[in-house]
Amino acid sequence: MPGFELFGDQEKIQVQDVLDTGVLMRYGFDGMRKGRWKTLELERALSARLGVKYVQMVSSGTAALTVALASAGVGAGDEVILPTFTFVASFESVLAVGAVPVLVDVDDTLTLDPQAVEKAITGKTKVIMPVHMCGSMADLGALSKLCQKYGLLLLEDACQAIGGSYKGKPLGSYGDLGCFSFDYVKTITCGEGGAVVTKHERYHKNADHYSDHGHDHVGNDRGAEDHPFLGYNYRISELNAAVGLAQIARLDEFLSIQKKNFAILREAFSTIPGITFRRVPDGGEESCAFLSFFLPDEAKAKAAHQALGAAGIDGCFYWYDNNWHYYRKWRHLIGKKSLGKLPEEVLNGLPDYDRSDFSKSDYWVGRNLSCLIKLGWGESEVQMRAKTMAGVLRSVLGDR
Repeated sequence: MPGFELFGDQEKIQVQDVLDTGVLMRYGFDGMRKGRWKTLELERALSARLGVKYVQMVSSGTAALTVALASAGVGAGDEVILPTFTFVASFESVLAVGAVPVLVDVDDTLTLDPQAVEKAITGKTKVIMPVHMCGSMADLGALSKLCQKYGLLLLEDACQAIGGSYKGKPLGSYGDLGCFSFDYVKTITCGEGGAVVTKHERYHKNADHYSDHGHDHVGNDRGAEDHPFLGYNYRISELNAAVGLAQIARLDEFLSIQKKNFAILREAFSTIPGITFRRVPDGGEESCAFLSFFLPDEAKAKAAHQALGAAGIDGCFYWYDNNWHYYRKWRHLIGKKSLGKLPEEVLNGLPDYDRSDFSKSDYWVGRNLSCLIKLGWGESEVQMRAKTMAGVLRSVLGDR
């Protein structure tokens, strides 16, 4: 991760193929495009790779989440349960459809704590949205049982986790709906792009229409198509899809590199007293996009983060103080700050996050560091990196 590190001839060929036709839009212009439909090809490739029947490409991971929620009929006043540790796009998509993001604690998986989820369920809850942060997953089995018990939808935010799996199923394909991001820093990239995946025909049909202004895509005359319901523009371009088409063909190559580099770092840290690793639920396999581990306490985690930076180690994140990925810095959400007036359902329904007790999340995230696993490292480079990082961590922990 990320896939742009290994851009090469495959990506150039696919992009040039689009430029040769001059058709950059995924719909229409049938005669000009000379049979080239990159977005359709990418949807089919993802369908085969993920083992899902339906895939709808859209413009971003945020768009994917928004379209997925809308396609399932989630709207004004409905509650969506999601974790305190995620990227802001997760709650932005909920707000975009007029629903209410209900934050709950994470556990040692760094994802949704099923016990906290069940306590947060109300009569307004419609969706449980686990976010598979940094390449590993929530306890999908436990969350699925809660959905069955309370009649809720399971929507997987797998934007950071392509290549991971749970009980033999690719992450994103386990729930009712799954969403992926293919932005510039993901394991495979379109530059900008995302996907909604599902096994349900109705959700896919809704996503197909909703993401293109409500077009029903019946017939071959775009101007004559009907619009059975309101929609918006979340289309991906053929240029972006072309890059993704080259990258999905290379996913196994990328995952192999990630897993090898991940294993080298993990082995180097595994003998350091005081270091423990995030828990992966039984039956789960990480994508190995990040190596996430815990220090004994918050002070040691902060000291380790600073020491690693001073040693020239980049790509190590202390999410507890991060502006974009942890609830503590989401003052715009907490303060309900918006350019336009928020719906009454949101204003009245949002919990008072200034008073919320997320001490359990603080316990886990406050002690965590996550290290990006790069594709471009050479073997000697990753070995040296592992040695340097292990030395820094041992020094911080007083194990010389």
